[in-house]
Amino acid sequence: MAGLLSGLEQFGLSNLESMDLYEKPKKEGEGEEGAQAAVHTVQEQDFLFDKSFTCPLCDREFKARTVKIGKAKLAGSDLDLRPRYEQIDLLKYDVIMCPSCGYAALSRFFKYLTSPQAKNIQKAISANFKPQKETAEIYSYEEALERYKMALANAIVKQTKASEKAYICLKTAWLLRGQAEHLNPEEEGYEEKKKQCQEEEDEFLRNALEGFLAARQTESFPMCGMDEPTVDFLIGVTAMRFEQYDVASRLISGLIASKTANPRMKDKARDVKEMIMKKIKEKNATARK
Repeated sequence: MAGLLSGLEQFGLSNLESMDLYEKPKKEGEGEEGAQAAVHTVQEQDFLFDKSFTCPLCDREFKARTVKIGKAKLAGSDLDLRPRYEQIDLLKYDVIMCPSCGYAALSRFFKYLTSPQAKNIQKAISANFKPQKETAEIYSYEEALERYKMALANAIVKQTKASEKAYICLKTAWLLRGQAEHLNPEEEGYEEKKKQCQEEEDEFLRNALEGFLAARQTESFPMCGMDEPTVDFLIGVTAMRFEQYDVASRLISGLIASKTANPRMKDKARDVKEMIMKKIKEKNATARK
């Protein structure tokens, strides 16, 4: 299986592909044409514009594709809170990357860079980075994934908080889920590509789980813009996915009893608790056979 940072060689950063994500704990027809035109009246580029940024590392100005505020309509969310929008996947546009020096981060973290962090990035990334041209009208899932991996590489190099690295992993997993959903079943190699996306999604989710569990013990809330009930729900759902039912049950039960969680979150937690109990019963039944 490819590593979390595989593919960075195109940026001249193949030496970063094997970096450890978390620090080791010291001991942690016409009519048809008309119809076709009507269906595609709204296109992905209609939600985007070129926004100017100033890189906090190299101080150069550049433009990046950015989603217009309030343009996209929320269609729903997955169990682990991944948002789904109509006609566009906003996740593809949440990483800002300087095409000159290679500094990259999620949009909420892009402006914040300390002097020691800047020195680390200049040494480990900028010194070897191959400048890129920003020409795409929209980002493909492949391009978006490359940008997320650059953001993760930067986060590791600048030794940021575990929560930020976990959040990048979570959003990368969501991006891979979206990529799998948008694969064409008629194309050659569909099943193989879908399997690869799912395997990579699992890999990033496992690392997100590890990071959030560590962050929960050492960091304060809000965490990456999320309050404690939201983080606990995310951890619980993700732990359930990987059959860590003790962790999932503890956090979800705590959420149901919480005095700070809102009623909607508690209702979701109750649904997840039922799912956990069902999965535990199924696992025990299988083990007895």
